Amino acid sequence: MKLTKKHMSKGFTLVELLVVIAIIAALAAMATPVIMKQKKKADMTTATNNAKQIFLLMVEFDDDFGGFPSDDSAAADADLTSYTGTFSNDYLGQFLAGGYVQSEEIFFAKAGSVSYAKKKPDNVYNTQGKTLEAGECGFGYVKDQSTSGNSGIPILMSPMEDKSKFKEDPYGGKAVVLRIDGSVQTFRLSKTFEAKLPSGKTLFDTGPETVWG
Repeated sequence: MKLTKKHMSKGFTLVELLVVIAIIAALAAMATPVIMKQKKKADMTTATNNAKQIFLLMVEFDDDFGGFPSDDSAAADADLTSYTGTFSNDYLGQFLAGGYVQSEEIFFAKAGSVSYAKKKPDNVYNTQGKTLEAGECGFGYVKDQSTSGNSGIPILMSPMEDKSKFKEDPYGGKAVVLRIDGSVQTFRLSKTFEAKLPSGKTLFDTGPETVWG
């Protein structure tokens, strides 16, 4: 059959093109929440796996120093002397300074959207200032603990906002917590961004029937 001009395609009209664009935009809008949810789940899985690896270092460190990285362990070893301070980065840096691990990668956890939180570990830790720079470590750390402590006490947490509250966004309203017994748990965040325990209390509540006593 020979095609005449009547049978030949004229291509998309402007109206048809706009309809196609609108459909694509609608499909993209529908897919975005699903993609973001999966991304947050992947970030939470990374934090969970890294916390488990750090715990193995903590057990080894505890065997050597009788506790996890602290001011006491820094004072006991010349290689660790300068690795103390205000932040978790300062104390977790003792693992690198002491030769317990040769990579900064396991200390990373997605911890927020501020500019420094987008930084990834560069594995440069030849000086204290370069060791676990801001953004290279996404975990909060509770110091002065050891394997002999209450098994439920948290020692690593992410994504922290301050000493007792978390950031809502990185893991979709959940927190990742490593405990002294080596378990890594996820907790739902309350409206005030505190980690809710099954008992109804929050992670940092003190008193009877809490891990803190």
